[in-house]
Amino acid sequence: MADSVTFEDVQAAAHRIAGSIRRTPVVTSRALDELAGRHLYFKCENLQRAGAFKIRGAMNAVALVKALGRTRLVATHSSGNHGAALALAAREGGLDAVVVMPENSAAPKIAAVARYGAEVLLCKPGRVAREAALAEVVRDRGAEVVHPYDDARVIAGQGTATLELLAECADLDALIVPVGGGGLLAGTLVAARGLRPDLPVFAAEPAQADDAARSLATGERVLLDAPDTVADGLRASLGVLNFDLILDFCRGIVTVSEEEIVAAMRRFLESTKLLIEASSAVPVAALLARRLPAEYKRVGVVITGGNVDLDRLPWRTSA
Repeated sequence: MADSVTFEDVQAAAHRIAGSIRRTPVVTSRALDELAGRHLYFKCENLQRAGAFKIRGAMNAVALVKALGRTRLVATHSSGNHGAALALAAREGGLDAVVVMPENSAAPKIAAVARYGAEVLLCKPGRVAREAALAEVVRDRGAEVVHPYDDARVIAGQGTATLELLAECADLDALIVPVGGGGLLAGTLVAARGLRPDLPVFAAEPAQADDAARSLATGERVLLDAPDTVADGLRASLGVLNFDLILDFCRGIVTVSEEEIVAAMRRFLESTKLLIEASSAVPVAALLARRLPAEYKRVGVVITGGNVDLDRLPWRTSA
């Protein structure tokens, strides 16, 4: 199933959503380069519409749903960023949206989903509770699911960030992205292989939510339910479509501790003056800890989002 999303799908998504997203900047930092021992190029999706890369996949999916005309209601489950992105995409596409969210989601993320016009349904934390609540919406209201990561339309949309990054930084030695459900990683892999088949793509995840690393190591998809990590956007387990792509093409997945994530989040803010989510800080932490092979001297990093609860900054609450 590794051909379930093609490079042509990513290219088509880029054309389809071009007028609906921002072309985010790539920034550098000498201070972070020195700490990492290599040159880093950060694709700043924290400056994207709705504050995260998720708008790419949501816009692509909603455009395709609307073109088919089968329903006017889309639904998903999300800890925040995908839900907000789908709510915004649906509103601009003239559709209604329902978003199932764990009750422990960050308050600003719940507020953002509601502000963009979606109906929010809260559920117990964990994959099982989220999927059960979403299934009920589909059964009772006939909604079409736009899955946050296990959806070919979403994967193709997420891959457009890599198209932009490699258009601006064509001579990178490697890419690294965070991995939770795997939509971004899968899209990155497809886009990178289409442009640079020899370009290694790595992922990073919290050690306390290491299902992707274990899945890649064993060749069998490992499922976790409600892992405990500050990187709330990476608590999901890999989807089926994503796992096939990751198993075939991902060069490696490294893990980082909670302390390393928080330190990297703070260091990034201090060095670039840009606020990022804990999930975005995971690949930064891996690079600052020098977990990638030293041979890769020019590394591209997708900074996935910047939706942070300022009342719960992790270096304040963990003290």
